Amino acid sequence: RDAPRCFADLIETFRAQLRDDPDVASAVAAIRALLGFLKQDRGETIQGLRSSLLAAIDTLSRVDSSVAVSSGGELFLRFISLTSLEYSDYSKCKEIMIERGEIFLRKVSLSRNKIAKLCLPFIRDGARILTHAYSRVVLRVLEAAVESKKRFSVYVTESQPDQAGQVLINLQKMAKALRKLNIPVTVILDAAVGYIMEKVDLVLVGAEGVVESGGIINKIGTNQIAVCAKAQNKPFYVVAESFKFVRLFPLNQQDVPDKFKYKADTLKTSQNLTEEHPWIDYTSPSLITLLFTDLGVLTPSAVSDELIKLYL
Repeated sequence: RDAPRCFADLIETFRAQLRDDPDVASAVAAIRALLGFLKQDRGETIQGLRSSLLAAIDTLSRVDSSVAVSSGGELFLRFISLTSLEYSDYSKCKEIMIERGEIFLRKVSLSRNKIAKLCLPFIRDGARILTHAYSRVVLRVLEAAVESKKRFSVYVTESQPDQAGQVLINLQKMAKALRKLNIPVTVILDAAVGYIMEKVDLVLVGAEGVVESGGIINKIGTNQIAVCAKAQNKPFYVVAESFKFVRLFPLNQQDVPDKFKYKADTLKTSQNLTEEHPWIDYTSPSLITLLFTDLGVLTPSAVSDELIKLYL
């Protein structure tokens, strides 16, 4: 089929995934869409298939500018391509790639539960936890803590500019989700993080991307929470799936590419990005206590070794 049509289908599949399953991570939705795209590809060479998939990943990252869609797509492609050198027969090779794609998808679907299991011992009974914005992984971890009969309370930041902590459109998304689990929740102003920090036992945040240094890219405001936590000696924990490991090495905020900082439609329409609010910021590894991933519990300095293994 012609390429534009294929890509239109790809985008529609991706959007439908997000629409029909609010619990799905955008990277997982992208990987599912890429797997569907791979199955339908009519190419006749491995090289052609690879370049089609690269173009598909690029198409998806223009629809959703989150770091995880780029890194998830790239890791998916690497994982399925490992076999392509072993078979000269194209159809056999494609069959193996689809098989590996299914394995990769199954693996990433189990990530959250693995992370929840690893993080559980770090949430002690009676803990007061501060979290930021809406994170499905954080939600899964706290749900696991509830299931294991732990009692704790949570402070959730409002998380401007879209107030993902308490979105009015999404009717207090994170706070609402936590209340559903019968967890005591207090929504606080982003500006009140420094004020509330003395009451908090630990900070628990998700991440949109984990970079090579062991630092993270996450919703704007994460960095200042980490700075406050460090100043008051509170542990700052990050929970993130390994498909969010991305080959970037920012040293400061300016080093993070614009394509991740702003929403996809802002990048298309804005004449001057300096007038736009960035949606994410960079938190350096020196401010992070531990990262809980499906590859294990990592110190920030251990991330680069794991990232090299993933991308080799």
